[in-house]
Amino acid sequence: MSVTGDVIRQRRKVLGYSQTQLAKLVGADQKTVSRWETGETEPVVSDLVRLSEVLDVSLNTLAGKTAAGLDFSGDWWYSGQAFGDAGERIDTLELHIEQDGLWLQLAGARARPVSEGSYAWTGEMKLYDSEAFMGWYVAADGNVRSKGTLYFELHPHGQMMRGGWVGQSYVAPVVQGWCAVARERWVAEALVRDMARTEGQLKAWPTLKP
Repeated sequence: MSVTGDVIRQRRKVLGYSQTQLAKLVGADQKTVSRWETGETEPVVSDLVRLSEVLDVSLNTLAGKTAAGLDFSGDWWYSGQAFGDAGERIDTLELHIEQDGLWLQLAGARARPVSEGSYAWTGEMKLYDSEAFMGWYVAADGNVRSKGTLYFELHPHGQMMRGGWVGQSYVAPVVQGWCAVARERWVAEALVRDMARTEGQLKAWPTLKP
């Protein structure tokens, strides 16, 4: 399978399109889309432009180029404000990331039992201008209805990010809080504490020590 074909297939599935639906949107037929995805044929430039628009990916991503040479795939730590019956708290959990060009697929573990207001979740983010991720999350546990949006500022070296979330929670229909992601747990937790202390008014990245 070609890199371009793999990106087309993955983005089509993320967006919930069948091959026939995607073909109609880009002005092709189902057999052509199938051949693109298997690598039997490659899209011409005009097809790539339409695919980029419909699948919401850059031409670089369709060509298999990663963002700024940074590799975000692997295991990270997420730390963020959470709200429950006892009020505000900081939850820290393991976060697995799979990268597809400018896109990140997220899989967050529970920080605590569901009965205490925690849940496993999945999500997706896209990198913009090599400096910020924007995306969404949704609960992956049973009947938990929590969902919302994510925004992260990316550290220039790519080893951490900080930002916030806004979404639905069982405590209220619209809730927001600070959050951070880093390779090390203590870094993610320190970033969240700094965000909460300054209400997000951080003009520089802090010098962190364990």
